Amino acid sequence: MTARAADRARYDRATAHLDAPVAIVDLDAFDANADDLVRRAGGKPVRVASKSVRCRALLERALAKDGFAGVMSFTLAESLWLARSGFDDVLLAYPSADRSGYAELTADPELARAVTVMVDDPAQLDLVDASREGGREVVRVCLELDTSLKLLGGRVRAGARRSPLHSPAQVADMARAVARRPGFALVGVMAYEGHVAGVGDAVAGRPLRSRAIRLMQAAARRELAGRRAAVVRAVRAVAPGLEFVNGGGTGSVQHTAAEDAVTEVAAGSGLYVPRLFDHYTSFRGRPAALFAQPVVRRPGVGAVTVLGGGYPASGAAGPDRLPVPYLPEGLRYDPQEGPGEVQTPLLGSPADDLLIGDKVWFRHAKAGELCERFDALHLVEGDRVTATVPTYRGEGRTFL
Repeated sequence: MTARAADRARYDRATAHLDAPVAIVDLDAFDANADDLVRRAGGKPVRVASKSVRCRALLERALAKDGFAGVMSFTLAESLWLARSGFDDVLLAYPSADRSGYAELTADPELARAVTVMVDDPAQLDLVDASREGGREVVRVCLELDTSLKLLGGRVRAGARRSPLHSPAQVADMARAVARRPGFALVGVMAYEGHVAGVGDAVAGRPLRSRAIRLMQAAARRELAGRRAAVVRAVRAVAPGLEFVNGGGTGSVQHTAAEDAVTEVAAGSGLYVPRLFDHYTSFRGRPAALFAQPVVRRPGVGAVTVLGGGYPASGAAGPDRLPVPYLPEGLRYDPQEGPGEVQTPLLGSPADDLLIGDKVWFRHAKAGELCERFDALHLVEGDRVTATVPTYRGEGRTFL
């Protein structure tokens, strides 16, 4: 029996009492992935990216481990909710235009101590001040550096379009804008190199593309390391009390942590290890989060149909954004239909051994987005479900 076949047998036994659709997290794999992130971070703390987890119980599980510290959140409403739930170090990774959230933040000293917001434009400071409604608490601020690699005078770009602050001078100007402004404290700098951390460099069946990605990423790491160090020096000249410099992501933890200027790294997807994280040369995780759909039809030889399953991931549309049939091995989508909202035909010889009511296990393309489809995660240890915990959705929280 292969390792994957053994996993399927375990998951089927663990969830035999549960009807599909159902979502699980294999805690042995989750913990092993967490340990690997800490190892790759080389002694620097790992801040958990909540967007990639979306389950408070599993955020708490990660943070209880040595080597993890703090949460990186994705909306202001989520940040405030987590802070009120006992998470005392929450870094909001994206600028917000949530006026009511800022009114709440600036009026509550406990929230103001726990939450740090992201800015890259003085207009964002204006919005916070316009939202205060009498709240006088000092707002903790982090500046975001654009990490993209720009070539040929900016005509060629590798990296996401995030912050407009690219050069040390631009970041220093923004730091001075914060320092001059009453009611704000500059405490951090963040730089997320998504073109390194979130892009696999070993694309199956594409050796030339993989080589090109590795060359791009090596150049990007070299350029960013020098620029990030210069940015931190420039910001510390304005704000000597800078508390943290955050960088990286699951795919670049070891590279980012090696930079002297970086004090902490961020990661979240590496806990669940969705399918987009299968294609890296620098690490290999264990799939921890899966979902199962039930077989509801047997339309012919070498074919079954499961209920639902059309859970595409965000990003540029393409086959890599689709869930992948994982267990039993050897199933594939019908190219004329793909994964559907209410039914998904699956082809391949393993279909002939599946009966009505059997489970087919899938992996999502991304990590936390799976939790927008399920209100609970069943936590599996060995061949038993040892706990069932709510996702954000299960707690009535859908932030985006």
